[in-house]
Formats: sequence, structure tokens, C-alpha cells
Amino acid sequence: MHITIALQNTARKTENLIVLATAEKEIPKEQFSKEEMSFIRKEIKDKKKQIVINQYKRLAIVQLVTDNSEYANLEIVRKAGAVLAGRLNGVKANQATISSTISTEVVMAFSEGLILSNYQFLKYKSKAASEKNSLKSVGIHHKSITKSDIDYLKAICTAVYKTRDLVNEPPNFLTAVELSNQFTKMGKDAGFTVKVFDKEEITKMKMGGLLSVNLGSIDPPTFTVMEYKPANAVNTKPYVLVGKGVVYDTGGMSLKPTPNSMDSMKCDMAGGAAVGGAMYAIAKSKLPVHVIALVPATDNRPDGNAYVPGDVITMMSGKTVEVLNTDAEGRLILADALHYAKSLKPELVMEFSTLTGAAAAAIGQYGIVSMGKVNDATRAELEIAGNNVYERLAEFPMWDEYDDLLKSDIADLKNIGGPYGGAITAGRFLLNFTDYPYMHFDIAGPAFIKGNDSYRGKNGTGVGVRLITEFIKNRVK
Repeated sequence: MHITIALQNTARKTENLIVLATAEKEIPKEQFSKEEMSFIRKEIKDKKKQIVINQYKRLAIVQLVTDNSEYANLEIVRKAGAVLAGRLNGVKANQATISSTISTEVVMAFSEGLILSNYQFLKYKSKAASEKNSLKSVGIHHKSITKSDIDYLKAICTAVYKTRDLVNEPPNFLTAVELSNQFTKMGKDAGFTVKVFDKEEITKMKMGGLLSVNLGSIDPPTFTVMEYKPANAVNTKPYVLVGKGVVYDTGGMSLKPTPNSMDSMKCDMAGGAAVGGAMYAIAKSKLPVHVIALVPATDNRPDGNAYVPGDVITMMSGKTVEVLNTDAEGRLILADALHYAKSLKPELVMEFSTLTGAAAAAIGQYGIVSMGKVNDATRAELEIAGNNVYERLAEFPMWDEYDDLLKSDIADLKNIGGPYGGAITAGRFLLNFTDYPYMHFDIAGPAFIKGNDSYRGKNGTGVGVRLITEFIKNRVK
């Protein structure tokens, strides 16, 4: 990660200071002169939310916030952190200390927004040094925040950074093999095991969906299994995460148009990146939980031997699928991974994918389309986790009638359902390959954003990492 985070015992007068407060009474007067306090009172009276004082050797900034842990307020606070990060980088500040006496939840949300907004992807910039953000370290001074809280913040922010890096990498670097290599590096760093199945092994497992999508590529597919199983795991059956790993999607023979479509399809592995990032955060945080992540990976390109509309393929499960659109490829590789998950006897399977334009069209970049077959308690826990990190869930129905749209004349299923309910028929297709509690999360809207969006930044957002980790953390408390 491009920034360090540390717990501080005091707010030192030699460092840039950020005071989080709800009112004047919470501002440490020893940090300001009488004249400065008079100015602060005037600004508060004028309803200013951010008050900046240049104390010659440092900036002292008072950020007024509302002190409650309601999820919408925490999002406002994260966005305030992002604005302040921009101000600090604008004056080339390289460090700052956040000091406050208000609630832990609000201080942590502000810190998270500030740190996540400092992300940059400069790997391919020839003048990266001159463009790099100046902010390199953040201290947090708060009587109730612990080292464990700081360690969790570091883990989650680093995981989001790594996930964004993967999504932002160009396809001429991030092949399926390289994606697996990156997961292996993350496993070594965080402390989870990684097994990568190559094309020969995938063929032996008869993963017909993954192999068919890969037919048009000169690069081999991979199937990555990541596992974190600490000795103190509280669950007897694993939570299984499944992520779509299409490292580049041309649409195959059903070729996509380039503008506003194929040009951003390096992000079609954002689901795979998200579950890898979540594994990193969970392992780094040493959460007492057994979690396994599965990522089938390939690119989807047209070639002389590529699969075509009209093909019938046999999946790992033995089910046959009539292909009517080669741009509906994600569900084919995910179906094999979901069938593989049956052998793991999971407590719950959560699958993340940039699966359909229909999901993005329905709710835009403002949330995640979800659907599945779980009990009401799990559904409520997922909704709470999504709200807490502001990766909100919009649940679509998964009615049995949608199966009628997937009926094929010559095979068990067809891979598209027609012009209506596209996000739902995609989820319903995947349900055919499960026999366990299952939730599908379509992140096509928020995974890759072409305009800057506060602390989520621009391009790869890392969506899904914070949702998964929050849900798991709450489960094992």
C-alpha cells in the first residue's frame, strides 16, 4: 500500500493535524491560539464543515461531522475524508494525524475514506514520481481505538488497493496465468494457501465451460483455489467465495462494440480480484474463520477454433448447455466453479462477477445486484454488511418461472434467457449448478467507474472486498 497507518499516543504539534469534532467543545484548544479559536468559532457559526488554519510549519484542519454510526452518516464521513486527502495532497503534505474524542466508528470511517482515496495506479506512467500523491503516512490519536483496529484498517485498505491494482492492469500483462501468480503472491504475504490448476488438470476435471470459453485464446486457462483455515476457525463447514476471472472479454464470436464496451473489458475479472482481495483482508486480519476462494480464469477472444453460437457444451456437472451468445461467457466458467464448490460441503457460497449489462443498467454504479437461495437471517446479515461499508445490495427475485426462459430445444439449458430479466436469468442459470446456500452478486455497475467517485476513485474500485470481509467479520464475532 502507498501509505502507512499508525496509532499515536499524542497529537504532536510538529505534524499536520486533522481534528474531527461535532462542535467547538470537542476541539483541543491547546492546539490553537486564541486568535485561531476565534476564527474557528466564526467559521462554525457560518456553518463551515472544514476549517483550515495554516500554522506556518503545519496545517491544522477542523473537520465538523455528525457523530452517529448510522450507515448513511458513515458514508458522508468517508467522503469528507476523501475531500481532505485531496487538500493534503494539493499542498504536498506527506503526513497527517487524525485526532478526535468522538465515536470510534466515525473516526475509523473518516480514516478509511482518506486512505482509500489516496490510491493511485502509476505503474505504467513514465513520470510517475512527479504525479505521485505526497501523503505517505497517517497517524490516528483516539483513546478508544486499539492496535487491533488499526491492523484491521491496514488490512482492508491494503486488500482494496491490491484488488484495484489487479482490475486496472492491462490485459497484455494480466493473463489468466498472471492472475493466478498474483494470487499466489498475495497468499504468501497474507498467510493463505494457493493451488493453481493448469489446463491439463482443468481438462481432467472436465470443466467444459471454462475450456470452451478458452478455445479462442492462445493463453491457457487457470483455476485457482485459495484457502485460509486457522486452527481457531469457528466454522466447521467453509465459507466459499467464487469470483469470475475473465481477464479480457471481446465477446468472442458475438463480438462487442469497442466504444464504451470492449475498451473497458479488462475489468471483467473484477469478481475474481474481489474474492482474492477478501482472502487477503481476512487472512491479514487473522479472523478465526475457514474460507476458500475459487477463481476460474481465461480471456474470451474470437479465433479459428473459438466456440460459436450454436455449440452444445458439456459442463463439469454433466449438464449440457446450448450456446446462443458467446458474450454470455462468465456464467459458463462460473458454473464449473460452482459445481466444484459442491465437493467442499460449504456453509455458504457467495459468488461475485461482472456478469451482466442488465444489472448495470438497472441500478447503475450505486450498488450491487444480488439474488440467491439463503435463509432470511443470512439475507439480513448481508444487507447489514452491505450498508455498513456502503456497498449496498439491491436484491432481485429468483422466481422459478425464470427457468422457462433458459429452456433449450436440444440441450439441458441455453446460456441466455432472452431480452427480459437478463440479470435474473443469468443468476438463475448459475443456480442450476448449486446444491447449497448460495448468493450471487452482480458487480457490473460499480466494479469499474470511468469518472472519479470520491474515495472509490476512478477505474477499478475494489468493490466486494469490504462487503465480504465485513460480513465474515460480523459472522465470527
